[in-house]
Formats: sequence, C-alpha cells, structure tokens
Amino acid sequence: MTIDDLFQKPMKQLIITIDGPSGAGKTTVSRILAHRLGYRYIDTGALYRGVALAAISSGLRPDDDKGLEKLCDTLKMNFVRDEKGLRLVLNDSDITDQIRTPDITMFASAVSARPVVRNFLLNLQRNLGKEKGVVFEGRDMGTVVFPNADVKFFLDASQKTRAQRRYKEFKSVNPQSFEAVERDMRHRDKNDSTRNLAPLKPAEDAIHIDSTDLTIETVVDRMMTVIDNIT
Repeated sequence: MTIDDLFQKPMKQLIITIDGPSGAGKTTVSRILAHRLGYRYIDTGALYRGVALAAISSGLRPDDDKGLEKLCDTLKMNFVRDEKGLRLVLNDSDITDQIRTPDITMFASAVSARPVVRNFLLNLQRNLGKEKGVVFEGRDMGTVVFPNADVKFFLDASQKTRAQRRYKEFKSVNPQSFEAVERDMRHRDKNDSTRNLAPLKPAEDAIHIDSTDLTIETVVDRMMTVIDNIT
C-alpha cells in the first residue's frame, strides 16, 4: 500500500432518494447533489409527466386503466444529456419543454394514482437504479420504489414558500397568477397525500429537511454531511 492509497478513499456507489412536495426545491437540490457526487440524476416526476403528455395526445382520460395500460406498452422513455442539460426523450422525441404546463401537471398527478401507470414506471425506475451511483427525485422513491435506498431525504417547505418558488420558476412560460399557482398546489398536495396507492409521505427512515428558510447550498451541504458519514 502506498501513501496515496491511504488518502484516497473511494466513493461508495449509493442510491439516494429525495422525496417531497412540489416547490420544495427537490429538482435543484438533486441536480447539485448529483453533480457534487459525480452521480446520475433522475427526475421521476418527469416520467409521470411524459405518460400524461402521451395520454392527453391519445385522447385518454386519467382513469381509463385499459387505455393507459395499452399506451404504456408502447412507450419508451429515457433521459439524455445535451448542451441544454438533462432531457426526457419519449419514443425518440424530446418532450422536455412540453411537460411543464399546468394541464400536464394536474393530469400527471391524476395518472400517478393509477396502478397500471405506477407498475410501468416502477420497473423503469428500478432498472435505472441497478448500477447505483444515482440520485432519484420524486414522491415515493424512498417509500415504494427504493425502500432499501442507502440514503433517504424528505425535502419540504411551507406551502406559501413553495407556491412562490413555483410561480417565479414558471412565470415566463406559465400565464397563471400566483393565486392560481397556489390553488393548484393545494389541490395537488391533497391528491398526492391522500391517494390510496403510494401516497406522498416521508419514509420512516428518511431525513427530513425543511427548506423554507434555507438556501439551496445549505440544503445540499446538510445532505453531503449525511452522505460523507456513511461513505
């Protein structure tokens, strides 16, 4: 063993999950954390939005389980990275810029409660995590998809703060008023937390972080401290 060997601690490849409601800062935090670790980042909410876009384009209702099941059998989704960042590709078409609308958001919340959609994406997400070294962002990553994840975080913030963040994030492309954004968020929060299948809630062993009064860097630093203690 050389001197260099003593000081070079290999980074253990982990599955890290970050769950929480919309507007809590999951996307930004997950991207920065993955970059610091040299991990892949997976936005699982985008996958549900991709299914929602395909369903709307096919004229399906969110409760049409037979139609959704047939649709899912035809879908191929994956993430690719280009000069614009991480992009979602559905059946060879980049749909990243099409899935961030209020209609897609609400439809995605509705279809995410359907077992046929969740089963389809469950297998897809677990396949993406097989090699580890990945940060998964979502709503049931630590409770359902990866119950044995190496590190689990639940990121939250006050509803007012989350609505303000979402309004600022999308006001250039979303004509909704702040009041409408906040109203939609309350509706989605209720749908996500009260559904029978995989409701939004922290895993029992998740580390809870309230980002209401914290900067993004502070949140990431806290997560890095946790991760450093187990690697």
